[in-house]
Amino acid sequence: MAKLYFYYAAMNAGKSTTLLQADFNYRERGMHTMLWTAAHDDRAGTGRIASRLDIGAEAHAYHPDTDLFAALGEEMAKGPLHCVLVDEAQFLTLNQVLQLCRLADERNLPVLCYGLRTDFVGALFPGSAALLALADALVELKAVCECGRKATMNLRVDEQGRAVVSGEQTEIGGNDRYVAMCRRHFFERLRGASA
Repeated sequence: MAKLYFYYAAMNAGKSTTLLQADFNYRERGMHTMLWTAAHDDRAGTGRIASRLDIGAEAHAYHPDTDLFAALGEEMAKGPLHCVLVDEAQFLTLNQVLQLCRLADERNLPVLCYGLRTDFVGALFPGSAALLALADALVELKAVCECGRKATMNLRVDEQGRAVVSGEQTEIGGNDRYVAMCRRHFFERLRGASA
């Protein structure tokens, strides 16, 4: 029986690298995969998954209104599909997560989702909340805080490296905008910025 997996972590934990390695493993064995990523994360170019290790792959871009069940059903009608891999899964909608559940349950298709658990103020993303509630398997990937402890939080910083405490939930950026931190240092930096 296929499962829906959610691999989650703070920034810079290697989520995209892990996804690309899983995709390679399937393809190396002659299996067909389908990659998806959020359309609004265009740092690597729309429809591309890229790792900080300078590896990448073309992917289908999903929008909030993309029907993943229908799109993957069309792909499966063309021939065997062995796995679907979704990057930036925190941007999925609840409806899309339910569609991915159906793919695993009704089509026996393994679905591997990779994304952030929380945003820059420690709140769950809608896609992450749905995946945490509905995924068959939850796998935490490890990132490291500047103190050496496990980083679980994503601190948004401005151009001077100061913590940002308000703004839109989604602001695309990399190391220039976000720092992975342990909970203790994350809240210390937020309190310092609010003082």
